[in-house]
Amino acid sequence: MSSPHPLTFHWFLPTNGGDGRHVIAGGHGVSTGPNGRPADIGYLTQVARAAEENGFEAALTPAGAWCEDAWLSTAMLSQTSERLKFLVAFRPGLVAPFLAAQMASTYQNLTGGRLLLNVVTGGESHEQRMFGDFLDKDARYERCDEFLEIVRRLWAGETVTYAGEHLAVEAAKLAQVPSPAPEIYFGGSSPAAGRVAARHADVYLTWGEPPAAVAEKIAWIRGLAEREGRKIRFGIRLHTITRDTSAEAWAEADRLLAQMPQSAIADVQAGLARSESEGQRRMLDLHGGRADRLEIHPNLWAGIGLVRGGAGTAMVGSHEEVADLVCEYADLGIEEFVLSAYPHLEGAYWFGEGVLPILAERGRWVDPRPQRQVSGSVPFAGAKVAAS
Repeated sequence: MSSPHPLTFHWFLPTNGGDGRHVIAGGHGVSTGPNGRPADIGYLTQVARAAEENGFEAALTPAGAWCEDAWLSTAMLSQTSERLKFLVAFRPGLVAPFLAAQMASTYQNLTGGRLLLNVVTGGESHEQRMFGDFLDKDARYERCDEFLEIVRRLWAGETVTYAGEHLAVEAAKLAQVPSPAPEIYFGGSSPAAGRVAARHADVYLTWGEPPAAVAEKIAWIRGLAEREGRKIRFGIRLHTITRDTSAEAWAEADRLLAQMPQSAIADVQAGLARSESEGQRRMLDLHGGRADRLEIHPNLWAGIGLVRGGAGTAMVGSHEEVADLVCEYADLGIEEFVLSAYPHLEGAYWFGEGVLPILAERGRWVDPRPQRQVSGSVPFAGAKVAAS
């Protein structure tokens, strides 16, 4: 029997208002407050460097009206970090396909291949209208399909003339193609999302649902991709609360929960209930707005989603228990994990120093960091110190 494929781990950049020791300090559009950490280049550099120092491959950077622009912020951070790639969330249709292809090519070529693209169609019509986009959800997916067809052909060096329902280009050709072409990450739980993923995605991303639900999604997308003659990898987006012991980890989850005012939970849940996103509806169904039944699978906690849109679940437990849950997902076919924690800086070390070594011992992870030359001598180790 062949050995499992090595897993890939990515981290998250909190450009959505900042970071802090409470979930409420990092949610969509929620202020960090007086004790939070603003999302400035100094702090984001610390998070990016912590990610690459701990063996993460890339860092997801969100897109939306509630966060800093992902292209600009990560372009800056590419100059203050060394190896880390950037999984840039990007909404097609807000930029013309030729310009988007050119931007990605420039980014890829000038950073030495450090760009990955997380294509997000946009789940909220009211937010899309802020950007001047007045298409409905189904039409946004149709446009996304056209957009990715044009962009992929441009990246392949083709001269593209295309006239679709939503987009058109004539004799378009990039002077510089990206080397290599950025991989496309794509998520979505609706039928329209599945069709686009099957045609264009390199990696299909799901939010952290229980393993049984994730298995169903993998089978669904894999079947759609096979009908398109394609193979797709699978990834999952989760938070983490990992500590030396299970008791410490659950105590941290309880501390985070205690910092979520009931009024804030009610306000966030009311807003999220209006979402057009099928994935967001599935996240809400995991807890139903209640704080008394949050462990929805062993070591999988839905508490984050009480006050945060999008990914709302966390792996909680000892390093060994979290590694076990990672392996449970991996055995279903998940190969890539996009992770985060509160705060993101310390969380990168908790996972990187606690869980990744266990996964390496099990043969599930190969450290991507260059080997370091460490001297065996310790300065002054043999010196006698006079008593004072």
